[in-house]
Amino acid sequence: MKVSIIGSGKVGIATALYLIEKKVADVILIDVIKNWAEGIAMDIVQASPIRRYDVSICGYSEVSKIQDSDVVVVTAGKPRLPGMSREDLLRDNIKIMKQVAKDVAKYAPNTILITVSNPLDILAYVALKVTGFALKKVIGMAGILDSSRFRYFIASELGVSPKNVTALVLGGHGDLMVPLPRYSTVHGIPITELLPKSTIDRLVERTRKAGGEIVSYLKTGSAYWSPGSSVAEMVECIVRDRRRIVPCSAYLRGEYGVEGLFAGVPIKIGRNGVEEIIELTLTTEEKQALHLSAGKVKDVIEQLETENLI
Repeated sequence: MKVSIIGSGKVGIATALYLIEKKVADVILIDVIKNWAEGIAMDIVQASPIRRYDVSICGYSEVSKIQDSDVVVVTAGKPRLPGMSREDLLRDNIKIMKQVAKDVAKYAPNTILITVSNPLDILAYVALKVTGFALKKVIGMAGILDSSRFRYFIASELGVSPKNVTALVLGGHGDLMVPLPRYSTVHGIPITELLPKSTIDRLVERTRKAGGEIVSYLKTGSAYWSPGSSVAEMVECIVRDRRRIVPCSAYLRGEYGVEGLFAGVPIKIGRNGVEEIIELTLTTEEKQALHLSAGKVKDVIEQLETENLI
């Protein structure tokens, strides 16, 4: 199997390393900076005798090397800096995504495309529109990362292993994302039975701001290890046809009352991409929060279409 990563910045490198360590597939790294991806790939592969992986990784500046990839991951784009929202990256990253999507459609028309660059839900929409791919073949990495962060915060609060914690975050990948405490558990026990509402509310808010919290510490960039691990998990589900149910950004056609947008929802992810969208029963409050989150994405897309940017 062949997995290509377009964009060899920190998220791309982290994704590549996790994939290689998992021995999921051969990896192709692409970057516009000449010789950069080649050097990164060389560095990673020279650790193989010690780390004991035998899949290959190669780096190129020519995007044509993604040809016949089973999965293409797009991490190319400008990162967030302190004081910036994900939406502040919008116009620059739309230009990048449009070109990348054209290249993917040209060289890897049968691939599953995973978008990682921010603002994620909007760029997934751009990628779908430009490639013309089937809806199930374009997926945004969002809820799997946000849920991982929520899981860690819950585990840390309770002093338990993160392995025992499951959590679910829906909605757009932004400050209006919708963590769902009712669907979050510790070894099957709902966290609503283990934590007071005030604590849960604090963890929910920290989850929404988690990316910005990391940016505020790093100063010159944004998170990369946690996004990289989330992408690697998605790629493994596809390549090995795991058919796991995980929250990702998928194109909705009426599910959850959302039409024509990408939003984070539970999906069954496997060899064909989005194998199924799982529609949960939400409370009125949860549904309103999800529609508020999706509504913000819709407003931005409508504005961009008015300006003929997408």
